[in-house]
Amino acid sequence: MNETQTDIAQKRAVRKLVETMEGFIFDLDGTLYVGDRLIPGADSAVASLRDLGKKVAFVSNKPIGTRQEYAAKLNRLGVACSADEVINSPLVLARYLQKRRPGARCFPVAEQPVITELLAHGLRLSADPREIDVVVVAFDRTFDYRKLTIAYRAALHGAELIATNPDRTCPMPGYDLPDAACMIAAIEACTGRKVEPIVGKPSDIMLREGLEIIGLEARQCAMVGDRPETDIAMAHKAGLTAVLVLTGVTSAQDLDCLPVGPDYVLSSVAEIAEACA
Repeated sequence: MNETQTDIAQKRAVRKLVETMEGFIFDLDGTLYVGDRLIPGADSAVASLRDLGKKVAFVSNKPIGTRQEYAAKLNRLGVACSADEVINSPLVLARYLQKRRPGARCFPVAEQPVITELLAHGLRLSADPREIDVVVVAFDRTFDYRKLTIAYRAALHGAELIATNPDRTCPMPGYDLPDAACMIAAIEACTGRKVEPIVGKPSDIMLREGLEIIGLEARQCAMVGDRPETDIAMAHKAGLTAVLVLTGVTSAQDLDCLPVGPDYVLSSVAEIAEACA
């Protein structure tokens, strides 16, 4: 098969993907943008899907930004988005607890975006280890010995331990920062207990909540992301079609040794815009 035939086959495959799916859930960094730079064609891809009547949502593990902030960034870069379409790990965790432990008293090892979501979902805050029902662990740049001690004592009194995301580091301009895995490790080390569940990627809890928010079933949706070990693994766990793009951490040279295989591989989301044309 020559190159032209390969291109034609790829375009047909992506067109079939667009025609078949009713919803598309996009990862952000590495998929729609890199840092503060929009990936070429990302705005057209999302706009074209909307024009076809497809539902669109956006997911992020990062628990130190609000949904409103993510929506504002996307809009600033030219991708139309409302805060209600953003599914981040604080929202998923708060919804998860609201269903399982309504009104639970939580101690947040977390920053304000997590706290805001907990309160918005009817959960309460407490720093008294004897009355804490759930210790919520997230990326927390205010983490200190006081918080560790309260979490430890709450665990001794039987509090549940739950976390937003498992990331070891958070990508930042110039250098990375220690992420939630570091706070999780400290709490697990002193309590001798596992922090679980961790609701963010690659947990299928995140996509199950996302599907409920956008009102579609797994078979009707595609997850589009750049990380096989999180985005693609999560899609497979939740039963979504898995679409890998090569604009982030994964390159064409990596395709032969991926830990989890996608259903589709795109050079970028611009291929979706081309398929919609």
